[in-house]
Amino acid sequence: MPSVRAERPGAAALLGWLTDPDAPRLCLVTGGPGLLDWLARHGPRGAGRRRTARALVPLTGRSALGTAWAVADRLGVVATSPADLARALATTETSRTSRTVLLLPALHTAAEPEAVAALLADVARLGRVRMVVEVRPGTREYEVLAEGRVTVVEDEEEGEPGDGGGEPPRAAPGAPEVDLSDPVAVCGADPVAVTTGYIRDPWDEHGGLRAAWLRAGQGLCAAHTPGDRALGLLAVLGDGADPRLRPALDELAAASPWRVRWTRVTGDVAPPWPGPVAALAAQGGTLLVADLGGAVRLVSAADARALGRLDHPVTGRVRALAPAPDGTVLLLDERGRLHTVPGREPRAPYLHRLTEAVSATLSRHPGTALAAIAGSVVVGDRLGSVHAFGLTGLHQAALHSGRVTAVAAVESETPFVCSGGADGAVRLWTPGTDAEPAPLVERSSPVVSLDAAETPHGPVLAAAWGDGVVELRRVEQGDRLVFRPGPPVRAVAVTADGALVLGLDEVLVRLERRTG
Repeated sequence: MPSVRAERPGAAALLGWLTDPDAPRLCLVTGGPGLLDWLARHGPRGAGRRRTARALVPLTGRSALGTAWAVADRLGVVATSPADLARALATTETSRTSRTVLLLPALHTAAEPEAVAALLADVARLGRVRMVVEVRPGTREYEVLAEGRVTVVEDEEEGEPGDGGGEPPRAAPGAPEVDLSDPVAVCGADPVAVTTGYIRDPWDEHGGLRAAWLRAGQGLCAAHTPGDRALGLLAVLGDGADPRLRPALDELAAASPWRVRWTRVTGDVAPPWPGPVAALAAQGGTLLVADLGGAVRLVSAADARALGRLDHPVTGRVRALAPAPDGTVLLLDERGRLHTVPGREPRAPYLHRLTEAVSATLSRHPGTALAAIAGSVVVGDRLGSVHAFGLTGLHQAALHSGRVTAVAAVESETPFVCSGGADGAVRLWTPGTDAEPAPLVERSSPVVSLDAAETPHGPVLAAAWGDGVVELRRVEQGDRLVFRPGPPVRAVAVTADGALVLGLDEVLVRLERRTG
């Protein structure tokens, strides 16, 4: 990085704030423009995994909701609303919040400057994220941000450090010139402008496009192509939408490797939406869908028709569902205890004894994740270990740094276990052998759900992370598909034919690989 001490005092002051660990987490830059853009272009000194990153989030034209999505995206969390951003940052185990400095230029050009300022003030109060905001003194947004503990850098020089030139003032754009009822125009337009357009026009649902966009917007804004946005809209489009939308979006998404087989959204009536999802599992042609109150609904994996409910003794939220090959369903409750729901056929006595032993163990040492295959029950714990209880004994492996958040087991030619953790890693392990030294895949966000199944294409693994990314991987071939629905993913399931089912707060959707 070039020396700036003699070139622009504001730059030197800002660098001093960046290197002071005791400085307030929020820095306000006033005066000449260009300072934050320059800082973003010149990355921090040093290298390595632990270095602090600088993430530029331009505010021009952004609403508070659009800003919440952009900030959440940079910090590896999912936020469904401005109010949800602070909660997501406070409760999600992600390393990106402590290693990222957000650079937010030109607050005065935002579509909702005061609302954006209130959002950033809420984030600053958490004390976990460092932010630099370019703001004009004397404005209401400046007053909102200056109410807390802040550092103010006054920079009266025009232009960027060392270039001697000026930068024309930025102006907030007017209303976006896009037909918000046209799916092709919406998918092809600037996502920032589309979001702001829908926020400014709350009286027109635009045939259902507005509700779908505002539901999936964080993923849509991060999508790279119109086809990706069309796929994202299809995944969350309700059955009350204009019937002309789905064919148009299908055509636009034709190049995607995914296709949406069906989707059920809050408010749908034919078939009805089964409710917010806490846990998912596939059992033959049936999906087990646990809601937030502990009820487990049975849904057809082919078309989402309601098939009844699971009669189980659990009260309170179900943390994990694990169907066994003999028809029994094992449940892990929110306290980490095991419950058994018998299938239609009597269980073999040895399997009954196995689940009783596991249940007794978890009553003393609660589990955090659960899976089952023939003759084995797999449990994760809060210390990062995975335990495989089998008919031939107990096998254990320390696979993660921190809590195990999900496990899955595959009954293939060589049965194996997949585990995911708060450390963001997904690992493979065959009980009785040493674990693979390197993770199968890893992200800087905790794993929230895993599922795996033996399919006609071999074992298939689905994984979801706290940053909203979902991956479907053929384990033996190594190929993978990635999808990002936008809202937080609560649970994933893999069907017997290799399809992916996602459970969200307001959506249940089945995605398949496009074969032609």
